Amino acid sequence: MSDARLMVLLFLWGASAVASATAGLFFLKFWRRTRDRFFLVFAFAFWALALNWTGLAATRRGDEARTYFYLVRLTAFVLIIGAVVDKNRSR
Repeated sequence: MSDARLMVLLFLWGASAVASATAGLFFLKFWRRTRDRFFLVFAFAFWALALNWTGLAATRRGDEARTYFYLVRLTAFVLIIGAVVDKNRSR
């Protein structure tokens, strides 16, 4: 992988980590107001995504398909799907 491509990937992974962590904080704020677990689960899911992007940047390799990073992303998306299903079933 070229140095220019690696620098762009590191920048994008860092920006994605910051955006995910910020989204998690917003959902935590909404959870504190409403005490609806939907928002809490979304906060954890976005923090898992932030952890994923941070881990990719820390390893400095462009191999996103490594099993442990894939499992972190899979966990985050399963949390999101589970929260939506739970929210719609509870009515």
